[in-house]
Amino acid sequence: MRKIQILGTGCPKCEKLAEVAIQGANELGIEYEIIKVKDINDIINMGVMVTPALAVNDVVKVAGKIPTIDEIKEYLK
Repeated sequence: MRKIQILGTGCPKCEKLAEVAIQGANELGIEYEIIKVKDINDIINMGVMVTPALAVNDVVKVAGKIPTIDEIKEYLK
């Protein structure tokens, strides 16, 4: 099971990133858990200075933009 973390305070871009991540994971047919990391200190501790950001299994894959579905799939493989 993959742990997909959405890092951000809950802004519209953060919500869009969550939607894209869920869609990508569903298209791959993988088991996953979505975790929304909203605490700014937790976000900074993961090395992220700009949101939204996406981490998979505690590894930050992208920050500051919403990746495409295909990019999400690559991060989840």
